[in-house]
Amino acid sequence: MGMDVQGTCDPRFEAIRQAFAGNLENGLDVGASFAATVNGAFVVDIWGGFADPAKTRPWEADTLVNVYSTTKTMTALTALLLADRGELEVHAPVARYWPEFAANGKAAVTVAQLLAHSAGLSGWKEPLSKTDLYDWDKVTTLLAAQAPFWEPGTAPGYHALTQGYLVGEVVRRITGRSLGTVFREEIAEPLGADFHIGLPASEDDRVAELIPPPRGGAIEDGTMSELTANMATNPGIDVRETRTRAWRAAEIPAAGGHGNARAIARVHSILANGGEVDGRRYLSEAGCRRALELQVEGHDRVLNTPARFGLGFGLAGGVLPTPNASVLYWGGYGGSLAVIDMENRAAFGYAMNRMESTTTGDVRAVGLVMGMWGALSG
Repeated sequence: MGMDVQGTCDPRFEAIRQAFAGNLENGLDVGASFAATVNGAFVVDIWGGFADPAKTRPWEADTLVNVYSTTKTMTALTALLLADRGELEVHAPVARYWPEFAANGKAAVTVAQLLAHSAGLSGWKEPLSKTDLYDWDKVTTLLAAQAPFWEPGTAPGYHALTQGYLVGEVVRRITGRSLGTVFREEIAEPLGADFHIGLPASEDDRVAELIPPPRGGAIEDGTMSELTANMATNPGIDVRETRTRAWRAAEIPAAGGHGNARAIARVHSILANGGEVDGRRYLSEAGCRRALELQVEGHDRVLNTPARFGLGFGLAGGVLPTPNASVLYWGGYGGSLAVIDMENRAAFGYAMNRMESTTTGDVRAVGLVMGMWGALSG
């Protein structure tokens, strides 16, 4: 057991290593990584398997992969950083920073509603092609001009692709820099975290190839609601697009991030540790904890699941079972996951290439995280 698993694992968490090895051996994973920090220090940092479906390239310590919506957690942290510095007031109208956004009845929509998927802008009303996702000005201009699909603030409805552009444009208006640039300069580089929103061509040879999920479910059988269909088909989701230089280079702050489990856990150790990592303070403790403030809850109009959203993260009581109320999380299409447990000062990350049909993490990652919580409480 575990012969294909590389990396380090504190003996206290050996069961996690074994479970991870089991996922590789039984084919649940082709290539993957899992990492956990406690009090800012890595207690688990493991990887294994292969970076391609043909199993010709081993998954290495520095292998990267597109993690889809786990990218949203990095976008949220970037917004929280600006808020903690006083540059962004999350409960202010978006139009304070982005005047054009006030069009079509959106003058009162707040930045918090963008972060909490309750702004009513879960997709575009105008038909888009997949290449439009690489045109920042086009997609943000369309969102600024359109009317919400529902009354903002009254219900959650997952903003699968739009959230990153919406929050990212607010960040750009405030800082004069793209969200990917702010994230890199203010968070990733100081931390030494290998996560990228906009991947340089120099890193292409490190990227694992995503293996599309099996067909099936509402998206294929036509039982989706109108809002879900709009999210899923305008433009359509094509996993093969992640193999292109255009996708990797673009800043798609809701879905285009590249990293691995180590990077995910490292970045989120900021929130898990009350804002300080390795003696450097990124946010105040209060600035971290405000992410836990409930913004909206109820039946998600797009995901068709119960939802509880704070400032950019899912909260306890939503789709992930949690051991305490001080947990933030979100996952990505196919199975990646980021979890922050402020009570245990722990951060967990999981990234893989064999995708399942889930949109927000799946049982592989959840099983590993549940094992971590069991060991931490033992």
